Amino acid sequence: MKLNSARAAWHDALYTPWDSQGSHVEQIGLLGCSVQKTEKSVNSRHAMQQSVSARIQIAIASLPDDLRAFGNHMYSPLATDDEKDEAEDLLFQVAYQNSSRLAVMSAAKMMRARYVCAAILHRYRQINQGGQGEGIDPLPTVFKLRVWIYDTYGIELPGDQWARDWGDFVEHCFDACNWLDKEALVPVSGAIKMMKEAA
Repeated sequence: MKLNSARAAWHDALYTPWDSQGSHVEQIGLLGCSVQKTEKSVNSRHAMQQSVSARIQIAIASLPDDLRAFGNHMYSPLATDDEKDEAEDLLFQVAYQNSSRLAVMSAAKMMRARYVCAAILHRYRQINQGGQGEGIDPLPTVFKLRVWIYDTYGIELPGDQWARDWGDFVEHCFDACNWLDKEALVPVSGAIKMMKEAA
């Protein structure tokens, strides 16, 4: 496991390599029995990987549940739909709090805002999936974003006044994503720093 970034460490700490003991346990669980086959031997590299992973997992576990769900949705190879829903809810709460200082949303707009928020989280996740913000933006234009919302949720949003209707809220969503991302990665970054200093 390379400790180059907190994002990559989050992913790697929860990833089960194909030649690990955890992978063997997963196979037994899937098959319901033990099957004899040739395996790689467990060596010191595996032990180091497990030790480093444990420290990162402890850092992840120290987060509040909602931030952990956000981080798992962003970086975990084992992310669930429940974590996705929880991450979307948390992002909406933070973005709405920030935007409500400027203007109050109607109930109808608030319902549509949840879908805009989900689209922004999807964008942010795809852009940051590689670990350093080097991913490709899947929804670079307003048109593509609106099409994604329609294809995913069946909600059609008018685009003629997009900047007026949604521009500020989209910015608040991105700001909230950045803030939540940083907050979720703080304990992981701290664990990495401690391990690098100890090495």
